Parts: sequence; structure tokens; C-alpha cells
Amino acid sequence: MKLLIDFFPIILFFVAFKVWGIYTATAVAIVATIAQIAYLRVRHGKVEPMQWVSLGVIVLFGGATLLAHNDTFIKWKPTVLYWLMGGALVIGQLVFRKNLLRSVMGAQLQLPDNAWRTMNWSWAAFFAVMGALNLVIAYRFDTDTWVNFKLFGGMGLMLVFVIGQGIYMSRFMQEDKGEAAAATPDALPPSGVQQDKQP
Repeated sequence: MKLLIDFFPIILFFVAFKVWGIYTATAVAIVATIAQIAYLRVRHGKVEPMQWVSLGVIVLFGGATLLAHNDTFIKWKPTVLYWLMGGALVIGQLVFRKNLLRSVMGAQLQLPDNAWRTMNWSWAAFFAVMGALNLVIAYRFDTDTWVNFKLFGGMGLMLVFVIGQGIYMSRFMQEDKGEAAAATPDALPPSGVQQDKQP
């Protein structure tokens, strides 16, 4: 259900584009994102900071697209959002000495410091590449190709990257389990072996 809510605006954008074109699709994306935020606020009582940022970006660039009747603005929207997220990870690490990924996911995952640093820089690099790739598709290909990439290409690359991160994290989880098992003393002697009695 959460996955459907997360991709709700982009799916509606894709459908609206195929039926009515880029400008109607942009308006639909704005309304869908507002509805998404409202639902999360009512249903869960809070909205993550990056979701507020996403709302601000779609309203700003989507609104500019509709007012100027120029689809260049909406095509820049994914790049701006990717680079904002990547920039936040970099600034958090370098300026504030704070790993934002660890702040968000640390309660669910127990990983060593070097693993968190690697993941933080990996996500920052991924967002930088995705932002640049979006511009390449937007300026080198037609709008129909860009919309297809936005849904299928973007989601596909994200899925592959997340799977890769999961494989990377699993290494440390297995190491932790092995260390925990090695450190756990035997509570009972083997069956059939009598313990030495105390004098």
C-alpha cells in the first residue's frame, strides 16, 4: 500500500499524459501530490521532510510549466529533486558530520560506521547520476520518451540500485549474526555429559 501511495502521482501523471498531453498531466501531478500529502497527514499524522520538498518542487516547476506553457520546467523537476536529495546527504556528511541515512534508518538497521558512510555516498552519487541522466533524456529525446523514462526507466534503475544496496547491507548483517553466535556461551552441557560437581 505504501509503495502505491509513493508512486501515486507519477502513475497518474503517466496516464494523464498518454490521454491528454503534458500540460494536463502536469496539473494532475500537482493535484495528486497535494492529495498524497493530505492522505499521509491524515492517515499517519506526519509527513517526511523530503515529501514536503517534493510537494514544493512539483508546485513550483509544475506551476511554471502551466503559466509559461513551457514543458521545460516540468522536465527539470526530477533533476532538481534528485540533486536536492543528493546535496542534503553530502552537506549532512561534510558540514554537519551527520549521516542522514543513519538518522532515518538507524532504528531498523544495525550497521557499522563504515557501512553507513558507504551507503550515504552511494546514494548521493546515485542521485547525482539520475539527475544528470534525466536532463540527457529530456534534451536529447522527445517528450513521449522522457515520460516513459520517468516512469519505467527511473523506477527500474531505482529498483536495481536498492537491490544492490540490500546485497551490500546483507554482508554486514550476516557478519553480525556470526559474531553474535560465536560470542554466545553454551548454556547447557552436551546431552549425556554430567557436569562436575562442586566440592
